This record gives sequence, structure tokens and C-alpha cells, in this order.
Amino acid sequence: MQILSYFKDIQFAEKHWFWLFVIIPLMIIWYIYKLKTYEGEINYSSFNLFTGIKSSLKAKLRHVLFLLRLICYSLLILAIARPQSRSSWKDTKTEGIDIVVSLDVSLSMLAKDFKPNRFEVAKEVLSDFIDARPNDKIGLVIFGGEAFTQCPLTTDHKIIKNMLVDIKPGMLDQGTAIGLGLAAGVARVKDSKAKSKVVILISDGVNNVGEIAPLTASEIAKTFGVRVYCIGVGTKGKALQPVALYPNGEMEYDYVDVDVDDATMTEISKMNGGKYFRATDRESLEKTYKEIDLLEKTIISEQSFTNKAEHFLPLAIGALICLLLEFLLKRFVFKAIP
Repeated sequence: MQILSYFKDIQFAEKHWFWLFVIIPLMIIWYIYKLKTYEGEINYSSFNLFTGIKSSLKAKLRHVLFLLRLICYSLLILAIARPQSRSSWKDTKTEGIDIVVSLDVSLSMLAKDFKPNRFEVAKEVLSDFIDARPNDKIGLVIFGGEAFTQCPLTTDHKIIKNMLVDIKPGMLDQGTAIGLGLAAGVARVKDSKAKSKVVILISDGVNNVGEIAPLTASEIAKTFGVRVYCIGVGTKGKALQPVALYPNGEMEYDYVDVDVDDATMTEISKMNGGKYFRATDRESLEKTYKEIDLLEKTIISEQSFTNKAEHFLPLAIGALICLLLEFLLKRFVFKAIP
């Protein structure tokens, strides 16, 4: 088995020499013909003289000379075909990007213009985006009327995805504090040593609360060299969304004009070398994340090394041994009658 595994890794650089193997069947045919043609004859009056006489071991092994010649010839063909083994390896260096996602968790994210609603679709597509960035540190900030760091930057993406499952709209104070959401995301990534620092802000509304204005937060991001991508979520026109929350937890829905602050989020993105996207359905949201994935590529440097080793020498030595054995056996064991 070890011999088979050894030859499994062997490649031949000069395979065109293999055509010489066609001579081996011709050699065998000639050998058989020669045996039949040149057999000597001795006449006896009776075969009774040979009763009980068995063939000697030497007689049985007389074909070993021809077998050694075939092996010698085969080994020589393999040797001149230049058997080689190659060992190759790669040295890969990966430099990831630090990304903080700032997600709006206001009640308006329960609007049903996405199926089942904006928030569930946003979480599902974000989860797929996280899976597509295995080499990056990713963090998560949520905001409504206030902002909260749900998960700091980490390469353990399972933690983020598990936390993402537990997030519900309305879990923070009501309102849409885009400025606070952006500032919290910048605060989480600003001290990163990564060459590329990114905040992805997702919201479906207009900044209406918070101590920090969106453009002020954008200036902070610019100061720390953080690139910002904004995603406005919501169809154009009217959408069925919560208009009242009752003490028992039930919500009243009605058709309300969709009001996404496209202008402000476009300005934020331009100020920080990013881009603004408007997602009006699940497909456009998926397309948005794919485009961001293409824009923010992880840096991977790869060096390949290949080492070749020639293996003709053992085959050539084997052929020489077979040739020597044939000569010695023919000279001292299987002597021919002149």
C-alpha cells in the first residue's frame, strides 16, 4: 500500500517515451517463437527411462533470464520518462475589514411592505451578509430613540447571529435617532487598527430624536476615517405599519406615507466615501448587501511555492541490477551448450 501511495504522487515529464512499451509484447512473441523453433531433439527407444524423473528447479526457472530482461527494459523506459514528484504549498495572509452594522429597531420597522415585515427581512439578509464575510470583524449597534451596542467587534460571527435573533422592534425608546445610531457605530470602530473601517447604517425613517444630529455624527466618522454606507428601507408610497401600541402589547396598523430621509443619508454617505442605497423590497436589499460586499473586499495576499524532485535514479539502478543478475545467472547458472 505504501508503494502504491508513493506512485500516486508521481508524474512523468517525458510521457512520449511510453510508446517504447509496444516493443515488450513483440519481445514476448519472439521469445515464445524462439523457444519452439530452437528446441533440441534427442531420440530414445522408450520413455520408460524417464519414469519418475521430475523437472529440476533450474529447468523451471530457465525463463527468469527473459523476465529479468523485460523488467530491465521497462525500468529503463520509466527512467527516461523522468518521473517527478511535486510538493506545493501556499502562504496566505488575510487582512480583514472591521464593520459595524447600525440597525434601526423603531416600531416602523414592522411595516408590512416587506414580507413578513421590514425588520425580519433586514435581519435575514444581514445574516447572509455576515456569512459572506468570514475574515472580517463585525459588530452590531441597535438604535431607536436611543442607541445601544448589542455586540462589539468580533470574529465569532455565531455570537452576532444569535444576538440578531433576539432583537425585537420597540425594545428601545421610541423614535428614530439616526445621529445617535451612527455615532455609536463610529465609536465602536474608530479605535480599530484595521486599514478599512466601515459602518453600515440601516433605517426606514427620518431623524426625529437624539442629542446628535446625523450630519454631526457624519463629521465624527470623517474625522476617524470611517467609511459609511447608508441603506434606506421601505417602499415608495404608502405602507401598512404600526400607528398605535396598546398596553396589552397589541398594535394597530394603518396605511401611512413612507418617509425615508434619502437626502440626509445620501449626504452622510458622500461625506465619508461610502454610498447610499434605497431598498424597496427584499430583492433590492439583497442586491444592496452584495454591492457593499463587492465594494469592501478583504485583502488576501497569497504566495505559492512548488518543489520538484526527480525519481529516475532508483529506476535506473533497478534496471542495472536486473541486467547484472541476468548476466551472472546466464554465466554461472544457466550455461548454454555450445
